Amino acid sequence: MQDRLIFLIGAPRSGTTLLARILSAHSQVSGRAEPHLITPLAHLGYFASVQKAPYDPLNVQQAIAEVVGELPRGEAQYLDALRAYADAMYAGLMERAPDKRFFLDKTPAYALVLPFLTRLYPKARYVVLTRHPLAILSSYVESFFDGDYRVAVEHNPILERYVPALAKVVRERPVDLVHVRYEAFVKDPEVGFRAICEGIGLPFEAAAIDYGESGQKFEGLGDPTSVHRHTRPVESSVKKWAIEIAADQATLDLVVAIVNGLDPADLETLGYPREAMLAELDRARAAGVKPPKREAPLRYRMERKLLVALRRDIQHNALGRALKRLRFGLDVVLRE
Repeated sequence: MQDRLIFLIGAPRSGTTLLARILSAHSQVSGRAEPHLITPLAHLGYFASVQKAPYDPLNVQQAIAEVVGELPRGEAQYLDALRAYADAMYAGLMERAPDKRFFLDKTPAYALVLPFLTRLYPKARYVVLTRHPLAILSSYVESFFDGDYRVAVEHNPILERYVPALAKVVRERPVDLVHVRYEAFVKDPEVGFRAICEGIGLPFEAAAIDYGESGQKFEGLGDPTSVHRHTRPVESSVKKWAIEIAADQATLDLVVAIVNGLDPADLETLGYPREAMLAELDRARAAGVKPPKREAPLRYRMERKLLVALRRDIQHNALGRALKRLRFGLDVVLRE
């Protein structure tokens, strides 16, 4: 399966659904959003522990490490076993589209297990999509947490998790990959998509850029609020983040603290220097422009408002184990 897999790697809200829709509109690619086949394999205990699994992760980690150590070929044999499972699952998915040459897996959480994924599938095709970190944060908060930056960051410090992981793979390149910057791609999608096709060995098909006209179905998890509004890439979301963050002083202070906590070398690697980010926020604060209101579908907005309100109340309430279970359930629903 390695020769038939394309992994699209990027943080949540970085444009991965948009690019996946375009790639899946290619005549040789079958795509499905976020199958999450690889993430559980990375946390079976040998490479990392599982904190919320219904078993003792420390015992599992020790036991499976000992078992793998007794295999004739050690870690390589363990990876063969995991790859056999993943191969079978991918092959089954490809049976639904027998005329396609490649299967595209777009799962943002893979960015957090890249050392494992690149060992499991070193010869697969990789496209790494990066976007301005504060644009990611703003989109994440507005889309999933009703604009509440504090709750969003406490639930999932998304930049602290994804920026180092993506910078590491871009800097070290443990596998052949095509690095795409979201802002450049939406500005000139034909140039960007041509470079992607060349990098992963696909013939260029300009028609795929107009993904909304292709009629292809893109099933699974993914962007619930914006990518379906358009039929091709647009630049309208590139600069919204600065105005939204700078409009509230408490939010601005929180975001500046987050930026100052990120490794400047990682930001440089991704092409978004810290000083430039802070300068953009200063300009937006000085301009004092009121941010436009985001309009997600009504039902989605109402669901998110309720979930965030419950999550916020439970966080500051000491009613015991039952509320902690409810909070965990809300964390699952308010997923990445």
